Amino acid sequence: MPPRFEVIGIEGIGEVRPGDDIAGLIVDAARAQGTPLESRDVLVIGQKIISKAEIVRMDRGIIVSETHHGWVCANAGVDQSNVDPDTVALLPEDSDRSARQVRERVRALAGADVAVIIADTFGRPWREGLTNIAIGVAGLAPIKSYLGDVDPSGRPLTATILAHADELAGAAELTMGKLDRIPASIVRGFAWAASEEGAKPLRREPGRDIFR
Repeated sequence: MPPRFEVIGIEGIGEVRPGDDIAGLIVDAARAQGTPLESRDVLVIGQKIISKAEIVRMDRGIIVSETHHGWVCANAGVDQSNVDPDTVALLPEDSDRSARQVRERVRALAGADVAVIIADTFGRPWREGLTNIAIGVAGLAPIKSYLGDVDPSGRPLTATILAHADELAGAAELTMGKLDRIPASIVRGFAWAASEEGAKPLRREPGRDIFR
């Protein structure tokens, strides 16, 4: 069978409030719509509901900065959309930790060994439009390296490293949208490698970052 996977948006999660059990809301909503979480699923969650549940907020931001997580982004991850009036949401304080906690909670509630990606939209140099990327990862290897492999012509690959976690986050965004109130999606059928590295391998070292 040719390689294939599907992406399933999770409806019915509802408005998230500070202190809510994100994993519980997702497990219940996925079950209610007839697509309960299964082992080997990848659960992609928009960072906004993580930040809401963790009460991560502030009153103002700046234009461009590097966050303490190592991400360089517009407004330092400050976002006023889809939050209460006079409130903004920041990135989770430790997105890898948040992803691990959701993963462990899903295993406890649903008996499913899933990978978890916390995703956020980023702008890209020289490209119009936003795309989802992974800012927190638990359970899967965020990158796949082909360095040292040989192509069909016998030439060794010297620069091919795929950002699998970012690609999965981008695929999930197509079912989530910005106005559809679907803050999480299931990626089912994708063959991922297990890892506890988190999202760190996705961040380029400062000495190799030409945009700094």
